[in-house]
Amino acid sequence: MDYPGLAGRTGGFRHGAPHAVKVGADGARVTFLRSSGPADPEAGLWLLDLAGGGERLVAPGPIEAYAMDRDARTAAFTRGGELFRADLTTGVVTAIATAGPVSDPRPDPLGVRIGYVTDAGGSATLRVSGPDGDRLLAGEPGYAWRERGGSIAWGVPGATAGDFGRTRGWWWAPDGGQVLAVRSAAATSLHLLDLTDGWVDVHWDRETYPHLAQVRWDGGGPLITVLRRMQQHGLVLSVDPRTGESQVHAELADARWVEPIPGTPRHLPDGRVLVGGELAHDGFDARCLFADGSLLTPPGLYVRRVAGTLPRPGGAAGAPDLIVEGSLGDPALREIFRVRTSLGGGGPEVTRLAGAADELATGGDVLVAGVRVWRGDRPAGTLRSVAAALPYAPAPVLERVTDRRLPAAVLYPSGFVGGGLPVLVALGDGPGHQQVRADPAAWQERQWWADAGFAVVSVDSRGTPGVAPSFEKAVHRRLADLTLTDLVDALRALTGKHPDLDLTRVVVRGRRLGGWLAALAVLRRPEIFRCAVAREPVLDWADLPRATAERYLGDPADSAHVYRNHRLGEAVAESSGHGPVLLVGAELPGLSSVPAVSLDEELAFLRDAGSPER
Repeated sequence: MDYPGLAGRTGGFRHGAPHAVKVGADGARVTFLRSSGPADPEAGLWLLDLAGGGERLVAPGPIEAYAMDRDARTAAFTRGGELFRADLTTGVVTAIATAGPVSDPRPDPLGVRIGYVTDAGGSATLRVSGPDGDRLLAGEPGYAWRERGGSIAWGVPGATAGDFGRTRGWWWAPDGGQVLAVRSAAATSLHLLDLTDGWVDVHWDRETYPHLAQVRWDGGGPLITVLRRMQQHGLVLSVDPRTGESQVHAELADARWVEPIPGTPRHLPDGRVLVGGELAHDGFDARCLFADGSLLTPPGLYVRRVAGTLPRPGGAAGAPDLIVEGSLGDPALREIFRVRTSLGGGGPEVTRLAGAADELATGGDVLVAGVRVWRGDRPAGTLRSVAAALPYAPAPVLERVTDRRLPAAVLYPSGFVGGGLPVLVALGDGPGHQQVRADPAAWQERQWWADAGFAVVSVDSRGTPGVAPSFEKAVHRRLADLTLTDLVDALRALTGKHPDLDLTRVVVRGRRLGGWLAALAVLRRPEIFRCAVAREPVLDWADLPRATAERYLGDPADSAHVYRNHRLGEAVAESSGHGPVLLVGAELPGLSSVPAVSLDEELAFLRDAGSPER
């Protein structure tokens, strides 16, 4: 849950569920974290031995971060900033002396050495601990002045990495002999570091392609995806690990922006390279996977991520199946599919395996989906969960409305039998975040609001992933106008099937970009939206990370009018009359603001400000 008050009301049901699941490459062991509170004996690093050893606690928690070697024989983890090594076959855990507080520890694929990042000198450095002691691999703590007064960091993702879903800043070579590391300073660069102290730069045109979106090194040489600043063109590059020279393997292009698929690019065992892309010709509008230019997925499958590979029963060792999370036909349904990589005469072949799971991992012939463990097509075990049961059993009514077939949902109070209801439009984190999902866990917070007396409405307006690339990217440079239009049109269309919705009492709430949109809705469309609560709202898109702002709105140098149109201050100045807007954690002249607010206080505000008497 997002807010402590609500988590308390609903029992904190997320605690105790297995997460950060990993499977050894030989399929013999599964590791995961279980967090159920700092003093809970269930918290810590756990191991499931699929050879018959059952599940056991390797190290008590809470554990901040962990990683394992290729075959899940050695794990490295941090607790309170300290580094520990765990032998997963014997259960022996050893504390490792380090040069400072540790983050992102990772054993090499053979389990001999452990690399880690530390910031003891005021600038992140990359170090390696092993049989020859602990030593600095890369770092420049004393040379911040060389980068125009900014700090230099090695081994951390970098300022813009999160905008592309990249969470790591360094990678071991498959043989453990090299490290590929990000250097973050005034610009982002990438370097190959030999453990024998030699190193080479990875070469690409960083001035033309400044965004390092994706990096993967799990077979062959490293594969990276780099993007132009405006993100309308990108390259998938293969890197020679000896020289750092790169070659173009594929180009990515879109008139709006390129959207790389998580889990790609990657080498397939037969030497082909898997690339994620989009199919936008001959009537197709799809998010697809390609292997050396050959289409592997049907146009109807919206690919969300590639989790790994599994051997194909009776198939060649060099052509495994991909394990993919995606949506086939219904964007509200996220499911897991096997995708054949060895193309036959019948075209792409996709098999449904299960409903979507937060945890999805593969290794050898083992698949973990949620808490279920499969070996091939047979159940092989279950990861025990001590999470509390979901407190609510929500039953949202899912719809597709307007001629744009906008995904929408209405959630009623428990036991509702009829009568006019005020409407709460729940925006969540706003554009780019899917709200309409066939997943009970996604509706727990909204059911609390429904039981407080609202019909809770959620709409995935244009700009939301999951439907089609054109649907997601139609908002380029006009996000505010299209999303508000979609919200209003969807509300009006829903009343045809849901006459209990009282559109004279519509309130709206959201967080971050959802908070920006909630405030904007009241300021620009006061005839529909009576009041809003905006938690931590974005006031000015120019304050967002550049990669995020430019993806949606373009270059501010030639799009000043677009940025003005998306600025809350401009909307306040242009508004001739609007209902109350409460900003939480932000301030803007002309609007009420508070540093924090409880859920009960927010509820009281929405009830009072949204009443017809005002």
